[in-house]
Amino acid sequence: MKPAAFEYECPQQLDAALALLNDANSRILAGGQSLVPMMNFRLATPSRLVDINKLPDLDYVRDAGDAVEIGALARHAQVYASNEVAQHFPIMKAAYEWIAHSAVRNRGTLCGNLCHADPASEMPAIMQVLEAQLTLSSASGARVVVATDFFKGSYETAIAADEMLTMLSISKPAPGTGWGFEEVAMRKGDYAWCTVAATLQLSSGKIASARVAVSGVDACATRLSDAESSLDGQAPDTELFANVAASAALAVDPADNVAVSADYRRDLVRTLMPRVLQAAVESAG
Repeated sequence: MKPAAFEYECPQQLDAALALLNDANSRILAGGQSLVPMMNFRLATPSRLVDINKLPDLDYVRDAGDAVEIGALARHAQVYASNEVAQHFPIMKAAYEWIAHSAVRNRGTLCGNLCHADPASEMPAIMQVLEAQLTLSSASGARVVVATDFFKGSYETAIAADEMLTMLSISKPAPGTGWGFEEVAMRKGDYAWCTVAATLQLSSGKIASARVAVSGVDACATRLSDAESSLDGQAPDTELFANVAASAALAVDPADNVAVSADYRRDLVRTLMPRVLQAAVESAG
């Protein structure tokens, strides 16, 4: 199929790009790995595409002292190959082993992926356990939203029609922080049937801070605050992790589809979460 008719703009300054977002049906084109197929199937019919690939100063992954910053035009492949990401956020490297394939990663952008907000995408869950901060820019200014507040539902985010996600900022983890990541999909590169991600900070043999998120098992990637509360202040052990996983499996609300049932997805949460938490404890040590 072919997309519906649309206007095409390719500004070369950020201010000009933001000014073009005054139409509620304008869409930003960066990598186009999700948007273009949706347009071809008439699932998305924007009246205007604003191509940001000529904008200067948005293509970076850089060390910013206490954080790593990622610009709107940083491709998945660039983030995956980044020394800063490998050093400070190995959980992102692990997740990228499951994301699409090289052709998609070479064009698609991390910021674009987050704005698409597919319920089964890995990076929305990763950004939540890393407590990433997202800078949303418009012609009238900019605001910062934490990742946990950014994802609102299936393909729905906190970004307004006149805003653009221009940068991610991810704070470097504190000493004693470990991570874990597990996913089950039909094939590597497919969207997840279930993703579980976690970071744990250990202090004096106890969990000082826990962050746990899932994707593929609810309307959007979700941080599990009840699971985190059950872990905080506790000494890590297999019984604790099993109990937390059992409660989390009941808390999520997956849907049936032709490939996998909702009950199976809950079983995946119950099975994967103890592995993820144990891996986080071991890497923290």
